[in-house]
Amino acid sequence: MKLEQLQHLVAIVEHGSLRAASRRLQIPQPALTRSVRTLEKELGGAVFLRETTGMVLTELGRRFHVRASTIIHEARRALDEIAQHSGDDRGTVVVALSIMPHVGMLPYALKAFRQRYPKVRMQLIEGLFPDAESGLRDGTIDFYLGAAPRNPPAPGLAVQKLFDNTRTVVCRKGHPLVGCRSLKELAGADWATTAVDYDAADDLLRLFSSHGLAAPQVVLQARSAMSVMVALAHSDLLAMLPVQWGEFPLTRDTLQAIPLAELLPAPAIVLVRRPDLPLTPAAEFLCDVLLRHGPASTHSK
Repeated sequence: MKLEQLQHLVAIVEHGSLRAASRRLQIPQPALTRSVRTLEKELGGAVFLRETTGMVLTELGRRFHVRASTIIHEARRALDEIAQHSGDDRGTVVVALSIMPHVGMLPYALKAFRQRYPKVRMQLIEGLFPDAESGLRDGTIDFYLGAAPRNPPAPGLAVQKLFDNTRTVVCRKGHPLVGCRSLKELAGADWATTAVDYDAADDLLRLFSSHGLAAPQVVLQARSAMSVMVALAHSDLLAMLPVQWGEFPLTRDTLQAIPLAELLPAPAIVLVRRPDLPLTPAAEFLCDVLLRHGPASTHSK
């Protein structure tokens, strides 16, 4: 069994078909087919079902793909690490961040990282832990920094709590409710929510209910910070977002926080990674500079 056979398998899964994987790998499709057949012969069974929608993993294939992905991505990390230790600062860092570190930490960490590792390619994934869990397990993602999941992950991942966080209500500049100072005064507003690993609308409902208020009207659900920014800037919608949003440079002139008397709790911010897979020097440095720009207590924990 050769490493390139594993690379071919992973590429077919990622791209969904032999043709797409062939284009991505820049090898002839017949050569890719022969590679898969040789691998299946060694494993003693089919790894793919050829269907009209593309290549679908069999049960054997699903089990083998998990191991193959880990090997491929760890081989990539090993090459990156050797190169970076040798002064050849190349490679890739893949990081998953929720909204809070995107707006409250990344803007201040990027400059330092680019100065130290100008040739390293960064891949940033916006999402929450459930979106990143499989990538963390197979080595595709170096680490996750963001809102804690409601339920702790299964064994195999290390979760480090960094700090507790709070939220604030955000609206467009000049919003008619900008002078409000309590949730009760916002009872008739329309709301936007961000996607999390549980029902964010229900989270908002529970907040209002805890203060004896009727359910808020949620009319928009978004899965990205960009969607939230556009929705708030061009409507009278309100959103409950991490308090760090108030200092985000890109929205400082278009959005503003409504300072309410009530405390609006938020999920704690955590760092999640596989403890058995050491980070490359570049990934370690990025993690470090991100934590430097969290609250003062973050880096000491």
